[in-house]
Amino acid sequence: MFKKILIANRGEIACRVIKTARKMGIQTVAIYSDADRNALHVKMADEAVHIGPPPANQSYIVIDKVMEAIKQTGAEAVHPGYGFLSENPKFADALEAAGVAFIGPPKGAIESMGDKITSKKIAQDANVSTVPGYMGLIEDAEEAVKISNQVGYPVMIKASAGGGGKGMRIAWNDNEAREGFQSSKNEAANSFGDDRIFIEKFVTQPRHIEIQVLADSHGNAVYLHERECSIQRRNQKVIEEAPSPFLDEATRKAMGEQSVALAQAVGYASAGTVEFIVDGDRNFYFLEMNTRLQVEHPVTELITGIDLVEQMIRVAAGEKLPFAQDDLKINGWAMESRLYAEDPYRNFLPSIGRLTRYRPPAEEATAARAVRNDTGVFEGGEISMYYDPMIAKLCTWAPDRATAIEEMRLALDGFELEGIGHNLPFLAAVYDHEKFTSGNMTTAFIEEEYPDGFEGVTLDEDACERIAAAAAAMHRVAEIRRTRISGRMDNHERHVGEDWVVKLQGHAHDVKINAEKTGADVTINGKTLRVESDWTPGDPLARLSVDGAPLVLKIGKISGGFRVRYRGADLKVHVRTPRQAELAALMPEKLPPDTSKYLLCPMPGLIVKVDVAEGDEVQEGQALCTVEAMKMENILRAEKKGTVKAIKASAGDSLAVDEVIMEFE
Repeated sequence: MFKKILIANRGEIACRVIKTARKMGIQTVAIYSDADRNALHVKMADEAVHIGPPPANQSYIVIDKVMEAIKQTGAEAVHPGYGFLSENPKFADALEAAGVAFIGPPKGAIESMGDKITSKKIAQDANVSTVPGYMGLIEDAEEAVKISNQVGYPVMIKASAGGGGKGMRIAWNDNEAREGFQSSKNEAANSFGDDRIFIEKFVTQPRHIEIQVLADSHGNAVYLHERECSIQRRNQKVIEEAPSPFLDEATRKAMGEQSVALAQAVGYASAGTVEFIVDGDRNFYFLEMNTRLQVEHPVTELITGIDLVEQMIRVAAGEKLPFAQDDLKINGWAMESRLYAEDPYRNFLPSIGRLTRYRPPAEEATAARAVRNDTGVFEGGEISMYYDPMIAKLCTWAPDRATAIEEMRLALDGFELEGIGHNLPFLAAVYDHEKFTSGNMTTAFIEEEYPDGFEGVTLDEDACERIAAAAAAMHRVAEIRRTRISGRMDNHERHVGEDWVVKLQGHAHDVKINAEKTGADVTINGKTLRVESDWTPGDPLARLSVDGAPLVLKIGKISGGFRVRYRGADLKVHVRTPRQAELAALMPEKLPPDTSKYLLCPMPGLIVKVDVAEGDEVQEGQALCTVEAMKMENILRAEKKGTVKAIKASAGDSLAVDEVIMEFE
């Protein structure tokens, strides 16, 4: 077995690999750029080597720099994680030439399966059902339009060397095919150093289901069942689960056996994933094979009990798989939520900055439940503009799907994350959505259910009553504490009133509190709810029991009440005396400033190009400029017809969120 391995990656996956290596008694080496000097993976590793400036193309994906770090530290093997150099055959070549083991598949498998065009041809030769499309490379935008018409809209424009949603666009017409081709080509060049593009039919109403395979160098291969990855946004997975609520045993077996056959056909050894599109009749079509560890591998580990990173290391060291297919059973259900540094209220645009508060729920594993959080950040750390915006992967496990979902809801409720925009509210909303809880979703779920973006959740009457009762009880505790601090107390507590008016989500509720030391009976809308909690004023997380059911709220102080965040809702909850409520109703509402004449930068980013000039008349939907952030290009378009009055930014400018790009007449 290896004594020392280098992790050629960063962030949460580097931390994940370090944990398993430590468990196996293997020393670890981290590499880091200037931006990651104080990163968690650097702190966790036994050694760390600096490899260059923040941009990945000047550090993490420069093979010579990684090889120098290996030479400097005497590492015997390298785990590439995912992304970066994980599917780069030149890196595998360099390692082989240096006599260093690659904790991944053979170079030939990377070349044949890692390239989407080649892998589809191999799959066709192996009688694997594939999605219709054009298998050759496409030279320019006009050829892309011609091919798209031959295949038939809608089409998927994809980078041959792509992954993680980078270099991927859906086009429904000729204009979108032209734009999509150029954007995909640019993103592919920037992210992978390879701008080859191909086109395939976009299957409507699809599910994205993938099979985890594992093979050794002795001819043994198994599949570790499937993962459902249909909840996607911009072709990037957001929520994954294992197993899939859609597959029956016969389809699962057929997909698994086909995946193993494909892996064996290319002499595969290591962990890999075969991805499929599955239609409503459970017909499945090969999409691609990822010749690396997947982001969502934890859900497979939770339902099988297999540490995939450990098996990758053992296979790379020449060991045989210690189990056969019949040994691999499905145990329970697992959910994974990808926490991203992106603002759901701004159409999920990237967010960067300092994590002023980062308190994940406690990890645990019992026979009844499990909570796992794979992360690469810490409180006080920075989210950089240079890398993927993932903050953490929060996972839960339970004996069945409904319980696993409920465990995830509670884990998200208790996840404290402040300082940047993030998608926690959106994730919470999805787990409460009927289409998701029923298992009746496709890859179009987010597009169909949130066509105008995410604007928060409107809670039902029952949830509002529970929150109102909790807020009234917390307000009473805060009032008692305030009188103590102010010194306005005699030998006994100053009496705090019993009657209050709690206003939230536009509705006022008359509330009466009958409290004692162990809790309070709160009467609201003719019903009495028992509220118990040990919440202390100033604590940003309140864990309460309302009528015996848990209620976890994120709490902030506002004038006359609380800011409450719960299950995707962000509420101002005012708790007032009846007289205060009467007077508050007479106060005029403060309106936000009118910014309709300005194009504001929706995220911190770099202006790549400006498509209009001062004096130009623009039409609704017309491209105005392109902003790049976290390796993704975002085209900003006109919301309505107008005339450009002034342009305040030019290509090459780095802008902060809400900085003015241009003004309209």
